[in-house]
Amino acid sequence: MWSMCLVGMQSDLPYVWGQATLEAKAIIFILAIFSIVAWSVMASKALQMRRAKKLNRLFFSEFRAQKNVMSIFERRVQVDGCPLFAVYQEGCVELAGRQKSNLSAGRPKTITLISMEHVKRALERSVAQESLRLESGLIMLAIAVSGAPFLGLLGTVWGVMSAFSQVGIKGSADLATMAPGVAGALITTVAGLLVAIPSMFGYNWLVHNLRVLSVELDNFAQELASKMEIEYLKDNDHE
Repeated sequence: MWSMCLVGMQSDLPYVWGQATLEAKAIIFILAIFSIVAWSVMASKALQMRRAKKLNRLFFSEFRAQKNVMSIFERRVQVDGCPLFAVYQEGCVELAGRQKSNLSAGRPKTITLISMEHVKRALERSVAQESLRLESGLIMLAIAVSGAPFLGLLGTVWGVMSAFSQVGIKGSADLATMAPGVAGALITTVAGLLVAIPSMFGYNWLVHNLRVLSVELDNFAQELASKMEIEYLKDNDHE
């Protein structure tokens, strides 16, 4: 039964494509480009987020095992593509800069409350930057989800308009006159839905993973700031 349906679809598509107007074929070509871009974005972002999750898990385990909050930074470790490490690196760079200024002023390696506020702002900036980096490219999926059905509808309306124009020119409104034009018009709606539906599922899945990663980044930044305060903050100093 399924084989018969597939054979029927294969025989119908060339006929329907032949009945489509030039405008409908142009819209389908645009939708095909949308589809290629959408699938490319979904594949690349899925791989990026999968790698980020794996690296985050490994780095967090290593971070928790350290006795000193800056030990990884002092070893000059580099973990490319790890959002948690990027946040950690930014916070440690800011903290080290504040410690250096205190040492040059003849103070101990601790930092003041004001300096700690600067470190927290640096962490917040890094969290926002990493979230934006993970989010980059999702706008193309959003465009595909919202724009593809409307492009398909535009092609259908245009095709139906052309079909009725042919009916008016020929002066007959029988099924044999109208059916080819209407069939050729509806193919753009089908094409639009074929682009929008996978893009919608992919977009929702990626947004969910992005929110999870963003929460992990925020929680890590707060934990890192707390550990820095415990180890290096000296409340009774003033700048």
